[in-house]
Amino acid sequence: MPSTRNRVIWNLLRLAMSGVIVAAVAAQFASSVDVAAAYDRDAATTVGNFFSFFTILSNLAAAAVLMWSSLWWFSRGRRTGPPEPRGLAIAVACVTSYMIVTGVVYNALLRGIELPQGSVAIPWSNEVLHLIGPAFLLLDLVIGPVGRRLGWRTVPVVLIFPIVWVAYTLVRGPATTNPATGDPWWYPYPFLDPNGPGGAASVAWYILAIALVIALVATGVVWVDRRRSAQNRAPRVA
Repeated sequence: MPSTRNRVIWNLLRLAMSGVIVAAVAAQFASSVDVAAAYDRDAATTVGNFFSFFTILSNLAAAAVLMWSSLWWFSRGRRTGPPEPRGLAIAVACVTSYMIVTGVVYNALLRGIELPQGSVAIPWSNEVLHLIGPAFLLLDLVIGPVGRRLGWRTVPVVLIFPIVWVAYTLVRGPATTNPATGDPWWYPYPFLDPNGPGGAASVAWYILAIALVIALVATGVVWVDRRRSAQNRAPRVA
């Protein structure tokens, strides 16, 4: 995508996708809050639970980074050309990895399973967060504008947030009462619930498997970026 015209179009698409993702999150959040109010559930717990889903966090991060990338290009990159700032290049790699993993895990393991978000999933919002958004980030990686060439040290950086999120989830889970069922624990996904079938051992295996998937996806993201950047002689991220 070398031409300025194509870059303009793609960065407008990034802005549009950012807005669509935010709208999808807002719609699902409003539904969760409305249901919580209707059933007189604790509002703070409902909000905390909503923003504890990896899907919600990865989508919000993706929306922010897509907007950052687009606004940077229109404000500075359009005049100076690539590369984008080092931090932006790494942030794009991170959210691309998270969104691809979100799409893969949801559609492979969770589609058709009602998750404890506090309300019935809104169909269009659900598809944006789990299919359309991840697909767009994948396309952005494969055919979007080329920026800096990522270094392999980007891969462990990508793993930082998922590790922190898993630790947070496992600490918060047993300290949170499920507002819908009254159980003295709450986990955003059934495979992270040690009270379910398989217990803690099953949770540990799922965590290892998903960590491996994230690492493989991050490696693939960096590999694709490096290959495309080398072909376009893009500057390297240190």
